[in-house]
Amino acid sequence: MIDGALGEGGGQILRSALSLSMATGKPFVIDRVRAGRPKPGLMRQHLSAVKAAKDICGAKTTGDEVGSTRLAFEPGAVRAGEYVFDIGSAGSTSLVLQTVLVPLAHAGEPSRVTIRGGTNNLAAPPFEFIDRAFLPQLRRAGYAVAAALTRPGFYPAGGGEIIVEIGVSTQLHQLDMLTRGAAIGRKGEAVVANLDISIACREAETLCTLMNWPKDVVKPLIERRAKGPGNILVATLAYEHVTEVCIGFGRLGASAEAIAEECATQVRSYLLGDHPVGPHLADQLLLPLALGAGGAFVTCAPSPHMLTNIAIIQAFLGEKITATDLGNGNWRVLIG
Repeated sequence: MIDGALGEGGGQILRSALSLSMATGKPFVIDRVRAGRPKPGLMRQHLSAVKAAKDICGAKTTGDEVGSTRLAFEPGAVRAGEYVFDIGSAGSTSLVLQTVLVPLAHAGEPSRVTIRGGTNNLAAPPFEFIDRAFLPQLRRAGYAVAAALTRPGFYPAGGGEIIVEIGVSTQLHQLDMLTRGAAIGRKGEAVVANLDISIACREAETLCTLMNWPKDVVKPLIERRAKGPGNILVATLAYEHVTEVCIGFGRLGASAEAIAEECATQVRSYLLGDHPVGPHLADQLLLPLALGAGGAFVTCAPSPHMLTNIAIIQAFLGEKITATDLGNGNWRVLIG
């Protein structure tokens, strides 16, 4: 039994519960789904995650409908294969992937998953983060997974598509991320789709000015594959052991300069610390490491989102995760 009002009371509770249920075979019931949100209950993109989970394991469910505040989920055996999940809106493809990735990685045979919807969403990790920051660490832990962006999907048009190849993960091993290692490089991309390139140019110029970077570090780019208008500013900081990806999401009412400032704030926060794992990557790593061979990493102070995720993981797996304050804003997270 899971209380959907636990911690930050959002959709992460649902997605983690679905993944853990499929991986362990344990059924669950969530009451008060998304109780911490302005519009509680299951929304369309959350139902996409439930449907994807049902498809890969033949689960029995009740309450899987828009607006439902109670969901019962009884999993069957996870089946590897070729799947297509169409969210039908600009809902996040990465959050659906988050739900099915680890269970399919443990299914014993390879899978190919196509997910259609939004790839750059304000409240979810965009494809660039998944591809550059998250999946490389999973591969270091022994997961056989790679992703490709067929077409970006911006809010509100959606229409994006990612394709993910999930191999058989038979050689999982402990992942330790205690230091960043040597700096390798940095780059920025200011991307516009069906919008004037001047927006990207202003974002690139502003970010370089704010960070005191040479002007050629951030490049303005035009994305021609998207179905609708969109804008994203991506700063990638590469180190020997980790890559951090900082994002500014373009949206109505926010100037190019404001988007650049948002991105720069994230970059500064990471550079001022010495923790290798940023807050978003820390949250993403918990479940695959808990269901894998474990590991340890140093991050910043755990967010309410991360603490909620830990609580759900431990509800299924027991006391597997400890977070220790090291001082100076650093925390050590031990899994397993």
